[in-house]
Amino acid sequence: MNKQIRQEIFERLRDANPHPTTELNFNSPFELLIAVLLSAQATDVGVNKATAKLFPVADNPQAMLDLGLEGVMEYTKTIGLYKTKSKHIMETCRILLERHNGEVPASREALEALPGVGRKTANVVLNTAFRQPVMAVDTHIFRVSNRTKIAPGKNVREVEDKLMKFVPKEFLMDAHHWLILHGRYTCKAQKPLCSKCIISDLCEYPAKPVPPA
Repeated sequence: MNKQIRQEIFERLRDANPHPTTELNFNSPFELLIAVLLSAQATDVGVNKATAKLFPVADNPQAMLDLGLEGVMEYTKTIGLYKTKSKHIMETCRILLERHNGEVPASREALEALPGVGRKTANVVLNTAFRQPVMAVDTHIFRVSNRTKIAPGKNVREVEDKLMKFVPKEFLMDAHHWLILHGRYTCKAQKPLCSKCIISDLCEYPAKPVPPA
C-alpha cells in the first residue's frame, strides 16, 4: 500500500458517496452526543428508534434531567446496557449544565471528561458535529484498515494514528464515514462482498477471491 493507491481508494469512495455522514439521527451536537453514548454495542437503527421518541421530549440537558433517570430509561430500555448508559446520560447532562453552560464542548479533553465518553465517542462528536478532521476507529474501521492495508495496526489507537498519518489531507474530514459505511455494507466481518467492492483491485486482503481471468 502506497500513497498513490490510498489516493485512488479515497477518490473512489468519495465519487461513490460525495457527502457521507453518520446514520444516527440528530439535530444538534447534544443529540449527537446522546445518540453516540447510546450506540455502544448497539445498532444505529435501534438507537434511532429510541431517540425518535426521546429527543422530541428532551433535546437539551435540562429537559433530559427533568425526565429523571427512570424517565430516561423508559425511552432507552430497548437498547443494550441501557441502565448504565442512562446513568451516564444523566451525569453528562449535569456536567454540561454546570461546566459548559448547557453546550457540548468542542474539545477532546472536555468531551473525554464526560461520563461514558471515551476517545472514539469524542472523535465522532468532534468530526460529525464540529467538522474537525479526526478519526474515530470502531470495529468496522479497524477491520477495513487492516484488511485493505490502508492503515494496519494491532489496536484501535495504532490504526487511528496511522490513518491520521496516511489518509490524504483532502479526505480526512470524511474518511471516518466512508470507512465505517464500507465496513458495514461491503467489507463485512464474516463475508466481505469483494465481488461488489469498488476498491477490490486496490485492496491487499490476502483471503479475497481471485477474479476470473
